[in-house]
Amino acid sequence: MIADEFIFREASGADMPGIARVRTSVTENHLTTEQLAQRGITNASVAASLLVDRKGWVAERAREIVAFSMADRGDGSIFALFVLPEYEGRGLGNRLLDLALQWLWDEGAELVWLTTSPDTRAARFYGRRGWVPTGMVPSGDMRLELRRPASP
Repeated sequence: MIADEFIFREASGADMPGIARVRTSVTENHLTTEQLAQRGITNASVAASLLVDRKGWVAERAREIVAFSMADRGDGSIFALFVLPEYEGRGLGNRLLDLALQWLWDEGAELVWLTTSPDTRAARFYGRRGWVPTGMVPSGDMRLELRRPASP
């Protein structure tokens, strides 16, 4: 359950230092700032993408970013979803994923995809949420897909 002490809001470029701190603090799918930069992922590149095809959300506690998600409407993907290890298990990932998915559905996506390492807590998290593995990508990560839910 999510405590009242967390604030969820849309991310902006000014949030990048806090987002980067979360991203480089995780234990699974850990990458350093240098490894992210080798993949073209820098504070500047992500901040710029938030002005074009991406949208992000953060969870804050006491004005500190403790989790975030990002979605890309250009390719219909969940670009990122990370929670500081000490805040795992509190429902933050579920809430942030819901925000990202709702935005993608509202933007017209019929199918959303993401990649994550197989045999991880993240892979199990997505599986519980109904994501379907569709294969492996060249990096060794697993691709998962989720279809838009049928309207009631």
